[in-house]
Amino acid sequence: MFNKILIANRGEIAVRIIRAARELGVGTIAIYSTADRDALHVLLADEAICVGPARSTESYLNMNNILSAAVATGAQAIHPGFGFLSENSKFARLCEEMNIKFIGPSAKVMDMMGDKINARAEMIKAGVPVTPGSEGEVHTTDEAVKIAEEIGYPIILKASAGGGGKGIRKVNTVEELVPAFEAAQAEAQAAFGNGAMFIERMIFPARHIEVQILGDSHGNVIHLGERDCSLQRNNQKVLEESPSVAIGHTLRNEITSAAVKAAQHVSYENAGTIEFLLDESSGKFYFMEMNTRVQVEHPVTEFVSGVDIVKEQIRVANGNELSVKQEDVTFSGHAIECRINAENPKFNFAPSPGKITNLFLPGGGVGLRVDSAMYSGYTIPPYYDSMIAKVIVHGENRFEALMKMQRALLEFDVEGVTTNVDFQLELISDPHVVAGDYDTSFLGNVFLPEYQKED
Repeated sequence: MFNKILIANRGEIAVRIIRAARELGVGTIAIYSTADRDALHVLLADEAICVGPARSTESYLNMNNILSAAVATGAQAIHPGFGFLSENSKFARLCEEMNIKFIGPSAKVMDMMGDKINARAEMIKAGVPVTPGSEGEVHTTDEAVKIAEEIGYPIILKASAGGGGKGIRKVNTVEELVPAFEAAQAEAQAAFGNGAMFIERMIFPARHIEVQILGDSHGNVIHLGERDCSLQRNNQKVLEESPSVAIGHTLRNEITSAAVKAAQHVSYENAGTIEFLLDESSGKFYFMEMNTRVQVEHPVTEFVSGVDIVKEQIRVANGNELSVKQEDVTFSGHAIECRINAENPKFNFAPSPGKITNLFLPGGGVGLRVDSAMYSGYTIPPYYDSMIAKVIVHGENRFEALMKMQRALLEFDVEGVTTNVDFQLELISDPHVVAGDYDTSFLGNVFLPEYQKED
């Protein structure tokens, strides 16, 4: 097993990785920006090293500084977490060249599946269903108009190199297409340095279903069931649960088998997620994209499967076989995760950085977990993502999980900054959500208009 790994991230995911590594007897090295000098991941790691100023491009995205830190501290591997450099094939390739193990898939596989156009082509080869769409990159509005006419409206524009909801636009008519394409392309260029787009027929509303995959270097690939991530705002997930109430036994077998087939086709290693759109009216599902990293919502899968995904990542990167085979994986109960952000939902979810003057995190009972890097007196910096915690619950059934989440959110208390805790409490208590009657249109078209009218 590795002696030391460097965590190329911050916040709750860095804390999560440090804890998993410590339980495996592996030493940890935290990196931090000058704004994160007092962050929890810095305090918990065995070693810590500053890699630059507050701005992400000069610290958490600074490949040279991070790799220099790894060499200086004797790290044998780097865990990228999610976000930042986690899906950057150039960084993975540099790690390989420097004989530092990247805890994730190879740069080759990342190139294949991280680029949406390449991934789509590979899924067609693998026999995984995909939505009608462009066959390659789209660079001009003239191309976009022609392709849209061929596949039919409504369509969705996506950045080829995108992620995190950037460079995406939904288009219902030809009149909307040109301004939407230009805006999405500009956003993609600014976010990823690549303005290449592609076009798909829009399956909307739909269920956003993703399947957790684990693979090793010995040819083993398994799934850990599905998550329903349909509650989204601006293409960003807000709440996730497992299993999905929209899927029965037969469809579950079909969609998880398709995910395993997809991962096997590209000889996938480490943790990954195959994302699908499910058209509930027809019962058909379509490949959307693959995330070649651990997901924010991985804890719900850990609760229902009993498998520690982060520990499996470290073991697989070390060359070990997966600790479980598919026939060993069993699923129990129901799990839900709510993302807690330092933001003000009443003011268009504006970020709310600042000093936490008092903090009480919910606890007590079986099946409740809070992943966070917060502590009382900590100052949330304004430079990074606004997510400050995740509340995850597990119950014998969905009703118990819902009640447990309501109880946990009622106890959650953060003073000094504004959070979305009350927003999440209202969402988890909404009759449609309680009934499992929602899709990707629900939050934006149904819940938010009513929520914002309350004032």
